[in-house]
Amino acid sequence: MGRLRLEAEPGEVGLDAEALARLDRCFARHVDEGRLPGHLVAVARGGRVAHLTAYGLRDVAACLPVEPDTLWRIYSMTKPVTAVAVLMLAEEGALSLDDPLERHLPAFAEPRVYEGGSGAGVRTRPAAAPILLRHLLTHTAGLTFGFYHKHPVDALYREAGLEYSVPPGAGLAETVEVYARMPLQFDPGTQWNYSVASNVLGRVVEVVSGQPLDAFFAGRILGPLGMSDTGFQVAPEQAGRLAELYGETEEGGIAPVPGLPVHGRPRFLSGSGGLVSSALDFHRFMEMLRRGGELDGVRLLSAKTVAAMTRNQLPGDAILREFGAPVHREPGMDGLGFGFNVSVVVDPSRTLAPSSPGTYGWTGAATTAFWVAPRHDLTVQFMSQVRPKSLKVFPELRRLVHESIVD
Repeated sequence: MGRLRLEAEPGEVGLDAEALARLDRCFARHVDEGRLPGHLVAVARGGRVAHLTAYGLRDVAACLPVEPDTLWRIYSMTKPVTAVAVLMLAEEGALSLDDPLERHLPAFAEPRVYEGGSGAGVRTRPAAAPILLRHLLTHTAGLTFGFYHKHPVDALYREAGLEYSVPPGAGLAETVEVYARMPLQFDPGTQWNYSVASNVLGRVVEVVSGQPLDAFFAGRILGPLGMSDTGFQVAPEQAGRLAELYGETEEGGIAPVPGLPVHGRPRFLSGSGGLVSSALDFHRFMEMLRRGGELDGVRLLSAKTVAAMTRNQLPGDAILREFGAPVHREPGMDGLGFGFNVSVVVDPSRTLAPSSPGTYGWTGAATTAFWVAPRHDLTVQFMSQVRPKSLKVFPELRRLVHESIVD
């Protein structure tokens, strides 16, 4: 167990202290007005933490404050960790990103694409190409989420018990078998649709490595990086530091909601969204990426592989708002490409909030976010614990952090 700590004054690393104070005042208002229970924000430059604020409560009913060592369900910020696992296996020659998925998971042989109909009358056709592992890393495989309620295949996922990505009581292997029986929304490689793909990748890691996903993460990534507070479960001695999970109410307030089971080893090990982490641990993960795959003498990936992970991998350097399925054609996707489980700023003149070319990162379903801005040698993380309906805090977070950069 450790705590993230300040290591520099803002001015020492080219950040404006008053701009960062504006950031703090803005997010304190979100807490004081009941939109967030509490939050933690950390900004580092050159690897040195120059701004760290913990404000509000991690558990409102118990009046427990957010602390630097609070534990957070990071949901989809798990995906870049899964990408690192796959890329490690690729560097070792255990798999190739151009492998057909069926080579490792035979249930995905001969995928079919939805053409029309519903229920017993669904019509499909053979996919024009196999699903490749790189399609899973870039969310271009044709898979989906059942909770979208936008495409007929989304409804088929719900009918199969996949509204929340996993059939009740199922483990990873059996869940992925259910995915394999679903038709694809489109031919692999032809669109972008955020999906259950990282759960499939988690199962690939298990099959190729011969280890359960939690064991691979612990032995090959989390342990070597010193991320002792990160995992798929919270130990009894850690439980008091876990933030309560909230959902946004129709009135714009918050109320407790159930989350993924983390007290005890879960049956379903989700490479898509199953991890709990702390600010210190995720800072160390970001530092490994910022430094090109190495931290404190431990190298997980080559610099070349990290560069590939964090550049736009969409065909023709496409933009998510244009290449994405209709559900994703919204302003927040403009100017962004996608690497291996991270978004990448391609055209900052089109992004919803100020940014710089090559900035990469991702968010989590409970209002968590991180990004790395190589041009400014900057890393940022934001942790809260609210599943939003209309709450959108990340554009203003990006704007306020961007305004703090003075050189």
